[in-house]
Amino acid sequence: MKSDIQIARETPLRRIKDVAEEIGIPREEIISFGRHMAKVPAGLVNPEKINQGNLILVTAITPTKAGIGKTTVSIGLVLGLNKIGKKAIVALREPSLGPVFGMKGGAAGGGYAQVLPMENINLHFTGDFHAVTTAHNTISALLDNYIFRVQGTGDDIKEVLWKRVLDVNDRSLRYIVTGLGPGNGVPQEAGFDITAASELMAILCLAENEEDLRRRIENILLGYKRNGKPFTVKDLGVAGAITVLMKDAIHPNLVQTTENTPAFVHGGPFANIAHGCNSVLATKMAMSYGDYVVTEAGFGADLGAEKFFNIKCRKSGLRPKLTVIVVTAQGLKMHGGTPEKDIKAPDINGLRKGLGNLEKHLANLAAFGQSVVVAFNKYAFDTPSEIATIRKFCEERGVSFAVNEAFTDGGNGAVELANAVVEAIENKPSGDLQFTYNLEDSIETKLNKIATGIYGARDVVLGETAMKKLRFIEGTPLERMPVCIAKTQYSFSADPKWYGVAKDFRFKINDLVINQGSEFIVAIAGEMMRMPGLPADPQAKRIDIIDGEIEGLS
Repeated sequence: MKSDIQIARETPLRRIKDVAEEIGIPREEIISFGRHMAKVPAGLVNPEKINQGNLILVTAITPTKAGIGKTTVSIGLVLGLNKIGKKAIVALREPSLGPVFGMKGGAAGGGYAQVLPMENINLHFTGDFHAVTTAHNTISALLDNYIFRVQGTGDDIKEVLWKRVLDVNDRSLRYIVTGLGPGNGVPQEAGFDITAASELMAILCLAENEEDLRRRIENILLGYKRNGKPFTVKDLGVAGAITVLMKDAIHPNLVQTTENTPAFVHGGPFANIAHGCNSVLATKMAMSYGDYVVTEAGFGADLGAEKFFNIKCRKSGLRPKLTVIVVTAQGLKMHGGTPEKDIKAPDINGLRKGLGNLEKHLANLAAFGQSVVVAFNKYAFDTPSEIATIRKFCEERGVSFAVNEAFTDGGNGAVELANAVVEAIENKPSGDLQFTYNLEDSIETKLNKIATGIYGARDVVLGETAMKKLRFIEGTPLERMPVCIAKTQYSFSADPKWYGVAKDFRFKINDLVINQGSEFIVAIAGEMMRMPGLPADPQAKRIDIIDGEIEGLS
């Protein structure tokens, strides 16, 4: 089998203006980044078409460390839909350089189901991540300058909440001290998050237009003054400058798949530390020009899908007609107790035990009112008996099941899945979206409803820092915001080693972070870090440029 990068290089690409024109976007409106990438002005979203199309969410069971292949399935499904004559577009998140150089090595799909040009998309792309990083750290610099200038005036900032960000996994920057040395500022504890966890990234992905972008930037809470009054970007007086830095990033990016179908790739919040969905604008842009739109939400359905429904859909008015949940035999065996080193080998007993993880996710999706198709992402070493076991499990529960082989066969390998999706939408589409909690619920109630209802916890325990933040939030408009739980992606619990279906556990929240601009409260659970570290053997060791060609991104 050829590598992802070999397949990408051998795929003839169409000019991006031709791709745009074919779906109805005027070529003169396209903002080109070379021949094969472009930005589409946000103003081209057509509100009248958004509710006429079929929005499909792709989520997954709790993943292995290597993932489940959700992006590959999302792209493959769109290829399959186009193969059977449907006008389909995919909307995805942008890869972060952190995982690209850390664990994954690339995040643009795989095999014959990729978005292209994959090397550009995986690296600097159109500069959106850099814009977010620069805008975020410009706020940091301006805030530190303000603190330095108002020393001793009574206008001092008592508590700073705003960290810096970097799109690199760097554990040594989690906790630092800034301002050391005479005349270099006010010494204070600080730290870095990864860019995907920046509140500006969440704002970019939730903003409806430039005006909304600026409003949200103004509302970012930076800290508290000595008199206890909140201090925001608006108080700092720089919302205009920060909006200028992000004025191009707000426009969705248009690229193409390995079969030259259109793909919007825009925004990149992680689902384990943020809300895990591509931008609202990219989804709505795709729905403005496609009859079927496939979008994904990060990691397992307990994270990405929960946040997609409770945050993105609630805020934007989007309503999916169907949810596709991706499973692999490897993932099920891991959750059934098969040692991780052995999950590629046949183990029907382990697989059967692991089906409990899928069953819990199916129950959660049903609680959201979703009609579901289970997509089996097939690998070469999967056996017919493993596939038959999962198919029978789904049939017994009245859940549609399809095998996806888009990785090896492109759109032809996803025709079975595409037909299952169309049939489900036509005959048993999702009902009204049911949220896990009401905005009028208290923050504690919201956290309890997610932890007990979605994760299977007995209750929620708030640490001392979280309780302090909660007391500040109570009785204010902040209490009506959704919550975004930051937790491990490898378990329903906050323990990354508790595979399968965690039950009857206490779910501890260590901190609450007020994201006043993106308009949700981030709850930090367990030992979750908003700045990941690099693995023992980072993918960066395999990335190189040889004779002008990049290697190691697959």
